[in-house]
Amino acid sequence: MRGTSVLSWILIICVCQVAVRSQYYSDTLPYQPRPVLVTNLHFYMHEFTGTTAVVLTQANITSNNSSVPFATLVAVNDPLRTGPEPDSELIGNVQGISLLAGSNASSTQYIDFGFNTGKFNGSSLSVFSRGEAGLAVVGGRGQFAMATGTALFNPLLINATNVIIEFNVTVIHY
Repeated sequence: MRGTSVLSWILIICVCQVAVRSQYYSDTLPYQPRPVLVTNLHFYMHEFTGTTAVVLTQANITSNNSSVPFATLVAVNDPLRTGPEPDSELIGNVQGISLLAGSNASSTQYIDFGFNTGKFNGSSLSVFSRGEAGLAVVGGRGQFAMATGTALFNPLLINATNVIIEFNVTVIHY
């Protein structure tokens, strides 16, 4: 018993000496926060049903008479443009998935706005939210690293083959 006690004390003293002589965490750097930036973006998503938006899976519910059936998973890869016209300047693309989970065609969406021209070339914004008037910006990369904010959208055109949605995005980033 006495031998175990002596060995324990020797180990405790050795561990304390290592901690005291170690310089690993000894330098403290002052915190210098980067300035917060607020960026307002305005662009249009052009979706072509069956081409840039494809149904991946759909629940087999026979009693559903909705035009957008409950439990439908859709993959999107849509162009982002500067205007609502199909020939307006291409600035990036939208990629993601949308789960149509409500009886009134509401959805939960994960989408990523990727920019490949201009000031934000190589940057992207990640949105994850319910498909209501305002989507939550939950992150980003490039110039939008650690971004938060809101993406407000306004559907301009919805028909059997085309969807054009206007986005006004306010991004808080560093």
